Amino acid sequence: MASPPLPTQALLTPRQTEILEFIRNALTESGAPPTRDEIARAFGFRSLNAAEQHLQALQKKGLIELVSGTSRGIRLKDSVRELMAAAQQLTLPLVGKVAAGSPLLAQENVLATPAVDPGMFRPRADYLLEVRGLSMRDAGILEGDWLAVHKQAQAQSGQIVVARLGDDVTVKRLKLKGARAELIAENPDFAPIVVDLKRDPFAIEGIAVGVIRPSL
Repeated sequence: MASPPLPTQALLTPRQTEILEFIRNALTESGAPPTRDEIARAFGFRSLNAAEQHLQALQKKGLIELVSGTSRGIRLKDSVRELMAAAQQLTLPLVGKVAAGSPLLAQENVLATPAVDPGMFRPRADYLLEVRGLSMRDAGILEGDWLAVHKQAQAQSGQIVVARLGDDVTVKRLKLKGARAELIAENPDFAPIVVDLKRDPFAIEGIAVGVIRPSL
């Protein structure tokens, strides 16, 4: 399902889309719009004039209102605010290399929030995990793919899972054998990881519910 479109007059450049999202995020997180200086620093502009030009373009397209006399005089039009809030519901956090010991969805691990409808997966996806390495190659999960994951703490034998082993997170097929679990790669070059469920630090973070190949 595609994200709700912005008003028809808003034919935005990629940079204008990014700045509009930056403004929305600032309002959501701090309750105040960004200054021109904050926009310039965030996007690497050499002057405040470059930020101002993008803001003027967004105002001309009917998406924001610029209020003179204040450094934070940027207002999202109500219709745009509602549409962007609806579009946000059709995105998923994309998690990259996971910092040791940190929660999977910690801010430092989230690379982006691409427009992917969580409801296109069954069960519903909670996040995307960028795949590193070729250990799951024969299951069709390749380097750079986005693995759609449903967050849950339990899994059945035979399911592809996102598992945490101490400080490390890995994607493997789960095989349960009494008090032992095996995390099995779908590539003969990788040996199974054997886990003692009574002794080893081990947790299921979620189950795989789909794969997206962003290059396609």
